[in-house]
Amino acid sequence: MRANRGIVEGNGLERESARSPFPLRLWHWTTARVLYTATIYLLILYFFRAARETLTLFLFAILFAYFLLPVVNRLERPLKGRGKAIAATYLLLALVLTALGFLVVPKITDEARSLAASLPSLVNRLASGELIQTFGRNHGWSATRVGQVQGFLVVHKDDILDYGRSFASKLAAPVSHIWWLILIPILTLFFLKQGQQMAGDIASFASDADDRRVVDGLFADVNVMLGSYIRSQILLAGLTLIAYTLVLSLMRVPYAFILGPLAGFLEFIPVVGPAVAAVSVFGLAVLSGYSHAGWLVLFLGMWRLIQDYVNAPRIMGKSLEIDPLVQIFAVLAGGEVGGIVGALISVPVVAILRILWRRMHTDAPKQVTSDGETFTGPALPAKQGSAV
Repeated sequence: MRANRGIVEGNGLERESARSPFPLRLWHWTTARVLYTATIYLLILYFFRAARETLTLFLFAILFAYFLLPVVNRLERPLKGRGKAIAATYLLLALVLTALGFLVVPKITDEARSLAASLPSLVNRLASGELIQTFGRNHGWSATRVGQVQGFLVVHKDDILDYGRSFASKLAAPVSHIWWLILIPILTLFFLKQGQQMAGDIASFASDADDRRVVDGLFADVNVMLGSYIRSQILLAGLTLIAYTLVLSLMRVPYAFILGPLAGFLEFIPVVGPAVAAVSVFGLAVLSGYSHAGWLVLFLGMWRLIQDYVNAPRIMGKSLEIDPLVQIFAVLAGGEVGGIVGALISVPVVAILRILWRRMHTDAPKQVTSDGETFTGPALPAKQGSAV
């Protein structure tokens, strides 16, 4: 059947190539198909750009669904129903969040209020060089070194203030989407309840059995990758949050209950996030007059080694199979395009594109040309004049 279709298609192309060139004929089927297909792709790209916030919201809901999916699957059989399992999972999550709220939210609120009140004065003292004098005296710096650093800060005072405002605005940008915290659990309900049916409906759009096999394999790979990646990242972020909060509290670092959750949140951004977290913790500790900076640097370095070479290989394994350099590029590009939200979702998006590329090239059906040769690629169009 495919051989006959290839022969028919080949004869059609031969007849088309025998026609007069474009200046003598105002219509060319091959050019029309290319332009039509290109227009469709451009419209799709425009849609993704115009609806990027809505698509991001749905993507976060999908990622949250992957986080809850193991619990739902485990409770489905004992509770004899998926709806009951989803309700029990949400109830359990609400109880955990409520308990954590009673334990740590008052402390976080107090420290956040104190930080907001003292941060402007801390930044001004840094820009004026006053903090450097105190830091230098506490760590035995010479007067010459203190004077050099202080002079540098005074000269670049405006730049330091501008960078601080820019960084604060980027961190505050996700606050404008705080209402997503209500919509994401609601959307997650639908994905948990009808996720398999949605995937099957999308796969049904495939034109033939070979394309359907490619789509099914793509969904299977993405399902395994996202499930493993999300659960691994949440576990690694939880470990970082607990370790930073406990150790910084024991070391009496100021604002430990703010810096710990901040480090845990930034752990979701591969490679770049942990580095930003370490710099933020050290910088805020120094600004606040913390006198044991050496011990703090030692902890930050040791935790990074433990997390990267002990925890991450055991927990995450090879769920992404993406080179660290590509991850850095993805995070930076995602941050440039979509800010903090773009940086958070950049690596999973690149992983999905990698799976798509691999599936399209390894599982593409074999086609037969008019001269009997075979090649691997997408299915040939069924008749002359079709779009793709």
